[in-house]
Amino acid sequence: MTESRKLAAILAADLAGYSRLMGQDETATVRDLKAHQAVVLPMIGQFEGVIVDTAGDGILAQFQSAVRAVECAVAIQKIMAERNLVVPEDRRMQFRIGVHLGDIIWEETRVYGDSVNIAARLEATAKPGAICLSEDAYRQVRGRLDLAVTDLGPTQLKNIAEPVRIYSVQIGVPAEAEPAALEKASAPAIPDKPSIAVLAFNNMSGDAEQEYFSDGITEDIITDLSRLSDLHVIARNSSFVYKKAAISIPEVAKALDVRYVLEGSVRKAGNRVRVTAQLIDASSGGHVWASRFDRDLSDIFAVQDELTQEIVAALKLKLTAGTHEQLASRRAVDIQAYELFLRGRELAWGTTGPGNIAARDLFERAIAIDPNYAAAYALAAFTHLIDYANAFSDDPQHSLGTGLELAQRAVKMDDEEPASHFALGVAHTWRRELDSALAEAQRGLALAPNSVELLLLLANVQIFSGEPAHALETLDIYMRLDPHYLEITLQALADAHFSLGDYAKAISALEQRLTRNQQAATAYALLASCHGHLGHREEAQRAWENTMRLNPSFSVERRRQVLPYRKPEDFEHRVEGLRKAGLSF
Repeated sequence: MTESRKLAAILAADLAGYSRLMGQDETATVRDLKAHQAVVLPMIGQFEGVIVDTAGDGILAQFQSAVRAVECAVAIQKIMAERNLVVPEDRRMQFRIGVHLGDIIWEETRVYGDSVNIAARLEATAKPGAICLSEDAYRQVRGRLDLAVTDLGPTQLKNIAEPVRIYSVQIGVPAEAEPAALEKASAPAIPDKPSIAVLAFNNMSGDAEQEYFSDGITEDIITDLSRLSDLHVIARNSSFVYKKAAISIPEVAKALDVRYVLEGSVRKAGNRVRVTAQLIDASSGGHVWASRFDRDLSDIFAVQDELTQEIVAALKLKLTAGTHEQLASRRAVDIQAYELFLRGRELAWGTTGPGNIAARDLFERAIAIDPNYAAAYALAAFTHLIDYANAFSDDPQHSLGTGLELAQRAVKMDDEEPASHFALGVAHTWRRELDSALAEAQRGLALAPNSVELLLLLANVQIFSGEPAHALETLDIYMRLDPHYLEITLQALADAHFSLGDYAKAISALEQRLTRNQQAATAYALLASCHGHLGHREEAQRAWENTMRLNPSFSVERRRQVLPYRKPEDFEHRVEGLRKAGLSF
């Protein structure tokens, strides 16, 4: 077997959204892919290139000339655009292409070297239907080809010593139209510190059943970044709104009021996993950082740690010694236990009865595999506490006690796991131990200042403790981190306004909640009390009728026993509104 070195132009291409298409219709996707390949692959030879690899939906080819490589890339993107004109929008296939010129090692039918890696990373940086060139490749084609390009600036690529300046080629835009066509998006309004949204990473595994894994990786990255007090991190609930949505990065950034957006993909196959990620500055459209990690599946935690550290470096954040140690000290978890945990977490946040049972079973299976898995204990505790709070349990006190015990065990296992303090704080809240609940919420937020779960816990503790004004301040922070906040947030907002005697604002919040969830019996119950205090007897009657229609077993007495107000008169204030309306309960 012989090998030699030579200068070559490397073209790397990959289909965007391939896993989504496979999830929709595997047979049709494979058929369409083969049809496109039948047209595209011969074009490599037509432009004097040699195909090196066509694994899956990708293409790797080498050319003796950068000009011919870029001409080929442009031709591929144009022919694909033409073919897509007659394809429904949700079934269109678009290549992302990267081209680099550099030294390679050629070994019969394979190529190696940094140049191949750079081309692959350029491909991952390109938008669907676009082409990214390295500065070395662009230097060869500038002035020789009529191209409209955007200078994305120097980008530090993983394992490459020097930053690579990247140029994005705009297909179908003549060069003379570049200034107007490439007008920069206006910078969105941002907080007084760097702000970031992490979009749901694409599941590139070719298996829709693996969606939980790519979503779980994304959520873990958000959780890690949420530990940074010098960074404003949008919550998963809001960033996932744009999952698979046809919306540009600048539009997402504007909607979420952030400057930076992280997007990426996860490909899980057997015992291997590939994670790609790119950090985009929405104010300029430029790529701040991009990288690809190809590892054994068991190394996924190291990948997450490295990715987080590289984002921190790209944003030039200065970490305290304690925060740096937290980010670098992730305990390795058995991969089977981790996958069970990811499935369970997805179900647990839904807080439904059946979902709660299924989630708890998954957490218990994860704990059986890895008995020291603190986060699994924490969320298992949370499912028991949800059973108690939502009356899912036949033995509420047992559920509350079990939730407390598991949460205490989670904290003892890992005092630096925010989820453990969240679960313990919830347990203390329902046990009316509000000072302890406050301490857990504050400890958790010291570890993860951007955690919306902990902020919502803190707001509820403040309401129950008789500090509604402070709760409104906490909810304001919460809603800026989660602009698409869950509708239950509006109940907390209404509770705080009600406690302050601002019934009109409480009614506004409750009506907003009911617009989003017409089955919220607790919202109608508080709405009835608000109207009662304002003397709106008919409106109060209608609201109470809806409460009993949705939940015939709704009990004021049970609410009195369960809601952990520090001062009994705060709950009686609710009952007084019902009495003023002349309601029987």
